[in-house]
Amino acid sequence: MAGMRTLEELLKLVPDMYDITVFGAEPYPNYNRILLSPVLAGEQNFDEIVLNPMAWYAEHGIELHLGKEVERIDRVHRRVIAADGTQAQYDRLLLATGSLPIVLPIPGKDLRGVISYRNIHDTRAMIEAAKVKKHAVVIGGGLLGLEAANGLKQRGMDVTVVHLAGWLLERQLDPVAGRLLENSLRERGLKFRLGTSTTELLGDDHGEVRAVRFSDGSEAPADLVVMAIGIRPNAQLAQTAGIYCNRGVMVNDSLQTFDPRVYAVGECASHRGITYGLVAPLFEQAKVCANHLAHYGIGIYAGSVSSTKLKVTGIDLFSAGDFMGGDGSEEIVLSDPAGGVYKKLVIKDDKLVGACLYGDTGDGGWYFKLLKDGGRIDGLRDRLMFGEKAIGDSGTAGQNRAVTMADADEVCGCNGVRKGAIVKAINEQGLFTIDEVKKHTKASSSCGSCTGLVEQILMNCLGSNFQETPKTKAVCGCTSHTHAEVRKAIAEHRLLSHRQAYEFMQWRTPNGCATCRPAINYYLISTWPREAADDPQSRFINERAHANIQKDGTFSVIPQIKGGVTNADELRRIAHVADKYAVPMLKITGGQRIDLLGVKKEDLLDVWRDLGMKSGHAYGKSIRTVKTCVGSEFCRFGTQNSTQMGIDLETMLANMWSPHKVKLAVSGCPRNCAESGIKDVGIIAVESGWEIHVGGNGGIKTEVAKFLTKVKTADQVREYTGAFLQLYREEAYYLDRTVHYIERVGLDYIRRRVVDDAADRKSLYERLLYALDGLIDPWEARVREDRRPREYEPLRMPAQLAGQEN
Repeated sequence: MAGMRTLEELLKLVPDMYDITVFGAEPYPNYNRILLSPVLAGEQNFDEIVLNPMAWYAEHGIELHLGKEVERIDRVHRRVIAADGTQAQYDRLLLATGSLPIVLPIPGKDLRGVISYRNIHDTRAMIEAAKVKKHAVVIGGGLLGLEAANGLKQRGMDVTVVHLAGWLLERQLDPVAGRLLENSLRERGLKFRLGTSTTELLGDDHGEVRAVRFSDGSEAPADLVVMAIGIRPNAQLAQTAGIYCNRGVMVNDSLQTFDPRVYAVGECASHRGITYGLVAPLFEQAKVCANHLAHYGIGIYAGSVSSTKLKVTGIDLFSAGDFMGGDGSEEIVLSDPAGGVYKKLVIKDDKLVGACLYGDTGDGGWYFKLLKDGGRIDGLRDRLMFGEKAIGDSGTAGQNRAVTMADADEVCGCNGVRKGAIVKAINEQGLFTIDEVKKHTKASSSCGSCTGLVEQILMNCLGSNFQETPKTKAVCGCTSHTHAEVRKAIAEHRLLSHRQAYEFMQWRTPNGCATCRPAINYYLISTWPREAADDPQSRFINERAHANIQKDGTFSVIPQIKGGVTNADELRRIAHVADKYAVPMLKITGGQRIDLLGVKKEDLLDVWRDLGMKSGHAYGKSIRTVKTCVGSEFCRFGTQNSTQMGIDLETMLANMWSPHKVKLAVSGCPRNCAESGIKDVGIIAVESGWEIHVGGNGGIKTEVAKFLTKVKTADQVREYTGAFLQLYREEAYYLDRTVHYIERVGLDYIRRRVVDDAADRKSLYERLLYALDGLIDPWEARVREDRRPREYEPLRMPAQLAGQEN
């Protein structure tokens, strides 16, 4: 990965400077070794982790030799010779030979079934072994060992992890966090023998491993043994060529070796006596090396500060810097074992020097930035443990991190990508998905730990136009099931709760995650209305608060004004509320509604009560507005009463939840003043009745609605519209807009179900009415509650934490 990243950076700087030849010992093009663990666990396949396919090499004129290991460097004649005799001349030589796994020098290490874990060959060997073997022993409780153990467990094996230290990840976690991690993994079915030394591997009569013997004389059955105890730089080739090595290939701050024509990057290189095994430092090296290969000569590599995240689905941990502490340092600790949360911050000389987080790692990137910047934190100490959102004005407490980040802040530590670069690419390149951001910026393309943050940036830039990765993939990392499979299981097996769904589909994470919980919640309540209970904690913040959060942490409140028609009494109430609660801005929205912007969360209930109006659902994956024009009542061009039709549709669809937001519009004539042609459902009045159009989208990526059918009466408009929306509600994947649902199933399919088949249309329409009948307006429901919900109480920091007198 380090070598090919160097070439990518070099080609950006000087695409035509060199004729490039690449030798690779493996028979595959460059792939993401960090994602071998998801491949082992069955969450991804090999094709998905290939970074530079064969076409990339051909496109850049690179001569590629796969499956050819270089065995000798002739520095006198400046050429390299592969084991099969293939030779290549060089003016500059880049060594990126990586590392080799350490193998315990114990009896039985050469038995069949004893493997290491470094490449796709090892990964595939483990996958095949898991199909026929039962007992696996993983020697090593570090990052790689735990990822191997988790993957083998996901494949159905009985797995025991043997570790010499007294707790897991002793180089990345302190003992408390290590024990929390151990408990979480035990709950997944993994077994552990800590503080244990392996002395021998025992084989059967056929040369296959059968057991592991430990220093205390005890044994554990093992059909498969995975050694994951560490790595060492693969520097033998350089050493044989007479290039100075000390543990690794020695390089200077230009990544240049003792021979000025030879460079080295990655796990094989030793810089200032340190070898790095994490991807972020290797990519930093690649950038500097490329700078010098391009003859720019201005890059300096001064070493790296590394952070760690574990790639085991559903387990969040983060560590960076000197998290163990020591002389002259002090610790701030938050420990909630029952809640599975542990945080330790290490401070020295009023600077953050280390962080260890388990269970709640949302502020890991922010702590890492503080650590790298080395700034003083004396003014932040009393709030430091509460994370980035607690710093600054209390009004920022509702923001997501993507909002609060500066453009210069780093998002992807692996690839050194800053927020500003991602925002620029989204805006200038027209990016809409995570995969597109990966392709254009490299953010989220390595370990994947920043994917959630990249999603937030996409959402902030695009709003509803943000598109998730294709739903043919798993719903999330908690499962291998697709959205279609989940919907089918819930419908066919009458699953009515999250717990039933997770247990039946054998979810990897007992309580799901922030990605799957909202999707499962929607599938449950849309499939089994009145039976499956809505779970507010599985909804996004806007839907939990029933208002739209703004970037300063306040909320916007948009009362329902059906068809855009209001009256003097409603206007007086809105004005009264605006004065009483000092609402900073009143705005007429594009959907013909009045938006009260800047309402404090603790005032929401009182605002709703004083308004005495229903929710406009401007915050949810739900019916939003039905925009109208004046229509035949007043307009001299109007052919039908579009205003009343809009009111009737909004009344019918009140409180309707859906996979994504749904906007409708009714235009009183083909002049289309209500913009019906770019709505999810657009109704356009004509002399003989109404045209119905579906699948429009008026956001950044405008989509024109497609003609569905023409009807004569208002009753038919309601029936056809309701049938289409119910079909969308029942079959679309969560967070799909109508346009994306139609793209997947085809407009012909929609017409067959809604237009051609009268019985099917009627059934769909009746199911929609059944689902909506009796639903209570969410504002009204909250105002009715006997006691004030805790989430609407203002968050007050204890006096001692706020630096006040007791």
